[in-house]
Amino acid sequence: MKEELIELLKKLIATPSFSKKENQTADLILHFLKSKNISCQRKGNNVWAKSKFWQPNQPTILLNSHHDTVKPVVGWQRNPYEPSIENGQLFGLGSNDAGASLVTLLGTFWHFQNIKLPFNLIFAATAEEEISGKNGIASILSELGEIALAIVGEPTQMQLAIAEKGLMVLDGIAKGKAGHAARNEGINAIDIALQDVVTIQNFQFEKTSNFLGNIKATVTQIQAGTQHNVVPDTCQFVVDVRTNEQYSNKSVFELLQEAVQSELIPRSFRLNSSGISPQHPLVQRGIKLGLTCYGSPTLSDQALMPFPSVKIGPGDSARSHTADEFIRLTEIEQGLNIYKQLLLEWVI
Repeated sequence: MKEELIELLKKLIATPSFSKKENQTADLILHFLKSKNISCQRKGNNVWAKSKFWQPNQPTILLNSHHDTVKPVVGWQRNPYEPSIENGQLFGLGSNDAGASLVTLLGTFWHFQNIKLPFNLIFAATAEEEISGKNGIASILSELGEIALAIVGEPTQMQLAIAEKGLMVLDGIAKGKAGHAARNEGINAIDIALQDVVTIQNFQFEKTSNFLGNIKATVTQIQAGTQHNVVPDTCQFVVDVRTNEQYSNKSVFELLQEAVQSELIPRSFRLNSSGISPQHPLVQRGIKLGLTCYGSPTLSDQALMPFPSVKIGPGDSARSHTADEFIRLTEIEQGLNIYKQLLLEWVI
């Protein structure tokens, strides 16, 4: 099994699959499943399969990872689309994020395909994760039915990310009054914006998270003025907000809007913080296996899942989106073993 999964991962690496352009890797995954006599479905560039011994009265566990990648960064010393193994490391774009998780979850699903379990399994290889796109996991949730739990494959060194920060982007508009810079006239929109920037970055939210800490709001862009001698009547800025599970994105927006003079416009509320109770049976099973629990600062498709989820997968998040990305072959083997053990000897 391990050798076949590594060969599939090599093919995925060799096939460019930027977000919204994953059709060829979807083809590869579909073909692999069919070659194992696994019935599967496809919608857009999303491919999924249900376990053979499906029982409508049983709870369902979703095994999910993505097959899209970011574009290669400057600095690659290798061909990012030419998979190569050196010293037990498989190099290539998407090897770590999240090809290894995807093929390992697929292998786990394959392993249990002919075994009757006290729960149903769905394996889903999804698109547009890197851009949180609407044609990814969100587009097929209604097709999957009721989900009791999701295991999301991302590089976590096979430790349990039981909480994940959400993301909200706000566009701020400070409005003043134009005037001549040489005279004491007008209302400088930059002054208003600067006050609000300080307010936002120093804002203290009352609730904190044991695993994710405080909410972090950072002003990352600012723009104003048309020429040096005109007091600007508008100043625009952008706020990157990383939320925890103690607040919805909408409630964070409302608190910040009350605190500033500028108008704040949310681009979306859809990427909320997500996670699972530390007391959940799967988490407790992981702890018994010696796994540690932590909160992840990075976003994944968990943000789009309206049910309990845990993020765990082979590889290291620090290698994601970097030059000469790689996965260790031993990490794939370890991932298979841990996924299998997590799904045995416990009940939802």
